[in-house]
Amino acid sequence: MLRREFIGLLGGAATSWPLATQAQQRHMRRVGILLGWDENNPSGTLLLSVLRQRLRELGWTEGSNIQLDVRWGAGNVDRMRVFANELVGLGPELIVASTTPATAALNRETRTVPIVFATASDPVGAGLVASLSRPGANITGFINLESTMGGKWLEFLKEVAPNLKRVAIMFNPDTAPGGGSYFLPSFEAAAQSLHVTPIVAPVHDETGIEETVTMLGSQPGGGLVVMSDGFMVVHRAKIISLLIEHKVPAISDQTLSTERGGLLTYGPALEELFLGAALYADRILRGAKPADLPVQVPTKFEVRLNLKTAEILGLTIPPSIIARADGVIE
Repeated sequence: MLRREFIGLLGGAATSWPLATQAQQRHMRRVGILLGWDENNPSGTLLLSVLRQRLRELGWTEGSNIQLDVRWGAGNVDRMRVFANELVGLGPELIVASTTPATAALNRETRTVPIVFATASDPVGAGLVASLSRPGANITGFINLESTMGGKWLEFLKEVAPNLKRVAIMFNPDTAPGGGSYFLPSFEAAAQSLHVTPIVAPVHDETGIEETVTMLGSQPGGGLVVMSDGFMVVHRAKIISLLIEHKVPAISDQTLSTERGGLLTYGPALEELFLGAALYADRILRGAKPADLPVQVPTKFEVRLNLKTAEILGLTIPPSIIARADGVIE
């Protein structure tokens, strides 16, 4: 039901909701934006531009009837909390957030200002909403990754690297969904069915990242699943460099992007989620309540491959994977 509602939301929103009335446009509407990534992250800046463009299409023009206050968390929980406090202190009518830690930081600061998350993995488990169909308070938005993704990542990686014997799932407990536990059950179940040894690898800094990748590359058959969170995005250049150096195949959502040298990604089309977040923001600015807007789940997923990286790692990608890919770098 939620998927159908989301499809209808994207398809009919522009015509269903009228432009702001003159009464609504008499004062500048203030909207905060807290992004969990680094401001130099190309994907993050692209998604911010998608959000801004959709708001303009819905009748909200910066400097005319809306002011956007943007802050970047850079994958650091303490920084997110500082900016969450700052944004709430500015008195916004609405705040748009990305990543679960950024949304949680805002939730600590206010239970009255409406919050729309463009990406969050486990909003119920994190205590952000009461349920997906009935959020129940001041927060709603769009899930980017469901818990089953841990197993799906491992299944894809095994198809690309069939000789895998052991695979680590790497995450930062401070920023990963559920402290890292969110994806573990599906990851471990897939490892058992695929006869792969699962390794749980919590890390807090680049030293931990290097130790994990070095360990996996010390013997043949090592692989890596990189859990999605802002910390990993900040350190992805280092992760990709280490993976290539130690010849370790890895998969993530868009965190280790193939455009940056990552081997394989599988995850939702984030642009769709930010378009949805803009639509929800528009509805709330026009009078809707977050408690009445159900949390939406992703409906479009993408597979992307980097065949250059595969060649460096000594992998031959099966035609079945290439045929399923939405993007291939040759």
